[in-house]
Amino acid sequence: MLSLANIKAARDRIKPVIRQTPLRYSDRFSELTDASIYLKLENIQRTGAFKLRGAMNRIATLSEADRSGGVITASAGNHAQGVAFAATRAGVDSKIVMPTHAPVSKRQSTERYGGEVILHGEDYDAAQQRAHEIADTEDRYYLHAFDDQAVMAGQGTIGLEILDACPSVETVVVPIGGGGLISGIATAIKAQKPDVRVIGVQAEGAASAPPSLAADELQSIDSAETIADGIATRQIGAQPFEILQSHVDEVVTVSDSEIAVAITYLLEREKTLTEGAGAAALAAVLHDRFSFADNEVIVPALCGGNIDMNQLTTVLLRGLVETGRYLRIHTILEDYPGALEELVAILAAYDANIYAINHNRTSRTVSMEKADVEIELETMGPTHIESLLEALREDGFEVEVLD
Repeated sequence: MLSLANIKAARDRIKPVIRQTPLRYSDRFSELTDASIYLKLENIQRTGAFKLRGAMNRIATLSEADRSGGVITASAGNHAQGVAFAATRAGVDSKIVMPTHAPVSKRQSTERYGGEVILHGEDYDAAQQRAHEIADTEDRYYLHAFDDQAVMAGQGTIGLEILDACPSVETVVVPIGGGGLISGIATAIKAQKPDVRVIGVQAEGAASAPPSLAADELQSIDSAETIADGIATRQIGAQPFEILQSHVDEVVTVSDSEIAVAITYLLEREKTLTEGAGAAALAAVLHDRFSFADNEVIVPALCGGNIDMNQLTTVLLRGLVETGRYLRIHTILEDYPGALEELVAILAAYDANIYAINHNRTSRTVSMEKADVEIELETMGPTHIESLLEALREDGFEVEVLD
């Protein structure tokens, strides 16, 4: 079983390479939640995520025989980069099997760090199966992303840093994919301050921990579908599950929309960019997925910042929609001069900024004397949207809000 001594030894091994990331108090999120929120900024770790810690510790403890044969792993992206970086630094050859649809930015970064990328399967579990096949064929050491004590010990060094930087912490919130991160952090924290709560967070579309805890045995889900690709696994690890049962106080889930809102708020209010997995812990706090007291000292772990730029565009748009900052509407106008001007005048009167208008006079879905209109708007929140829609409808416009 993983111990505090294992984690402290890992800290000494990886200290020359990893960054001791900041723990930053957030005025904005503290005000929003009535708690005292400190953000653990692991998104600015080298390679952009916490995974480097575990990879460095595991490779540092490999035998010479295992090093000489090279390593292989499976990863959705962050572990891939950590392994490639750590292996190259240690002079070890590395191969990484990634899901076919892994973010381009993570694939390219893995290659830049010196790893050979092999694309296979629709998700982490399919990539993992292929990686094991290659490991057997080529006699490579399989470096597991989370079900490995040395990897968990490396991730647990984050827990040591949290307690050092914030001795008054009352609750630590940690995302869960395979469980390596939370098992390490929970072990480090509970061994020193057992009264500190550790809350785990999974994406609703990749939540195997709640049914596993309910059944008191590991459960696998059929698929893992979420924007938080860094925690998109169908089953948590066997070793992490034991620690989850004994050291974690509660596991909750968040939706992709809630994660998108957290990413948007982090970027807008804290000037901090995270990926989906990196924002999951904060999403649980912002959307009251667990109970906490006023002024409770809470540390959400922002575990990674490696978000694909194309995905970021989609996520931010969803975040703006969810917070009432973006609105797309459809209506049908009589096709006469000035009809569109009448509509736009109401939008202007209510300070709705127009992003785009699609005015279609040839649509087959409306009669020939009418025009089909779709408008994208910048708005100022749910109350503003309600007022705007009410004004349009009172003026006779039949308005449909589009997804």
